[in-house]
Amino acid sequence: MDRSTSDSARILDRTAILLAGLCVLHCLALPLVLVTMPLLQQYADSHFHLQMLIFVLPVSVVALVLGYRRHLHTSILLWGFVGMALLLVGATWAHSEVGLIADRICTISGSLVLATTHYLNTRLARHCKTLAA
Repeated sequence: MDRSTSDSARILDRTAILLAGLCVLHCLALPLVLVTMPLLQQYADSHFHLQMLIFVLPVSVVALVLGYRRHLHTSILLWGFVGMALLLVGATWAHSEVGLIADRICTISGSLVLATTHYLNTRLARHCKTLAA
């Protein structure tokens, strides 16, 4: 793997960490905003998670695969897909079928798992001497 691919993977991992952090911030801040600013209550039904998944999932998949090609730790891929699955479940099934609490639990858990996984992916890829084909 050449240097430009390694740099691209690092940028994608950092972007994915930022996006996961935005998900957590959104999930934690939105209820506070809605309580303190009743004028924004009309936006409570909008579903931001699906729009975020359009960006989070592709960036995460590419970053995790590029990192995996460098460090070859399967556990990183598995934890990344667990985080993405939690985000997907929270944004779809839990949101529409179970309720807001389940949606938040899945989304926050998935964001934290995914951000941690991308952090570890970046560290492993940076310190890895193996260059996989």
